[in-house]
Amino acid sequence: MPLDLFAGIPVNDFAAALPWYERLLGTPPTFFPHDTEAVWELAEHRYVYIVQRPGQAGNAVHTILVDDLDTRVARIADRGLQPTTRETYAEGMRKITYHDPDGNEFGFGGAAH
Repeated sequence: MPLDLFAGIPVNDFAAALPWYERLLGTPPTFFPHDTEAVWELAEHRYVYIVQRPGQAGNAVHTILVDDLDTRVARIADRGLQPTTRETYAEGMRKITYHDPDGNEFGFGGAAH
């Protein structure tokens, strides 16, 4: 049986958060379960979603490892978002972190080239 992952991100204002996540992820949502939730399929059986939950927003922390971190970051910049932090770890891994308007952390990681 395949393992499905749904990683949730609570936001205060769904209408404001939706375009931010479309710019970050580079695509419209895969589907909308209801009026205040949007789901993106990042890979087969692996999803991230935003859902309006005032009072719970700002505490999510997610990191996704990608093959070509530099290309990913450049494409996100082309869509108007800049990272809040850039880190390089001793073992050669890098992490680029973005924060949505509520303060939720969404990072992309990959090997240094």
